[in-house]
Amino acid sequence: MDDWAAIAASIASATARPFEFARQVPTSGGYINQTLLIEGKDGRRFFLKLNEAVKYPILLSEVTGLHAIFETRTLRVPGVIAHGKTSRHSFLVLEYLELQPHGNARRLGEQLASMHRSTSDRFGFAQDNHIGTTVQPNAWMDDWISFLNERRIGFQLRLAKQNGLGLQDLGERLLEALPRFFANYEPSPSLLHGDLWGGNHAYLPDGTPVIFDPAVYYGDRECDLAMTELFGGFSSDFYAAYRASFPLDDGYASRRDLYNLYHILNHANMFGGSYVNQSAQMMRRLLSKDG
Repeated sequence: MDDWAAIAASIASATARPFEFARQVPTSGGYINQTLLIEGKDGRRFFLKLNEAVKYPILLSEVTGLHAIFETRTLRVPGVIAHGKTSRHSFLVLEYLELQPHGNARRLGEQLASMHRSTSDRFGFAQDNHIGTTVQPNAWMDDWISFLNERRIGFQLRLAKQNGLGLQDLGERLLEALPRFFANYEPSPSLLHGDLWGGNHAYLPDGTPVIFDPAVYYGDRECDLAMTELFGGFSSDFYAAYRASFPLDDGYASRRDLYNLYHILNHANMFGGSYVNQSAQMMRRLLSKDG
């Protein structure tokens, strides 16, 4: 059975209806997966992600994350139709949604706040997943500062050392200074999207917000808010509605760069280049603060 036949069979099994390909149209997507709009001879359309067979764990991470968000009954996510792998490829078939860049940003803020009220008694997640192409360790921990040290910033710094990026001295100083960013703040473990930059949200034609490509775990909800500010793409209405629904601690601004450092370090480890210098600059700024 070739790859297309295997994907068609998987869709047929999941939907209890035969599926035959009529066309496959490449779409714009991220750098990780090949993405296509696929349409059957019966007119049904789905969104397909393809990758190498060895990258199946990345797609499985996405499936788990989408299910976790769906179960909160807060934010809309694409439905998972089918997933699997062949000898050459891994694949994920999702509900096809007509998405647009603008919609009800206030509702997005309110619904994200509602999702963040889904909590756990510990920080982490039931399994590791991926942030980009990097494994994201999620083993449970009771203490947030320890989790941030071991599973997030410290983990990325260890990768940076392996990659010879020269960030270790600054990184060790910052890890020692972590407690001062939390002198009067104890976050609760909220369910996070985990990778909430502007490209991972959109809207249905009726304005309904949709989020996708998650890297979920239970952590400080400020992490999601911080990332929305890292690359932009979210309106003032979004922030106003979020804060009205779930006010942020006064110290959020002092921790925003700390949380975004994790993503910049990850970019440095994946891509190198200017992200290495940006990581160093962020750590110097953080170390210069009083906390």
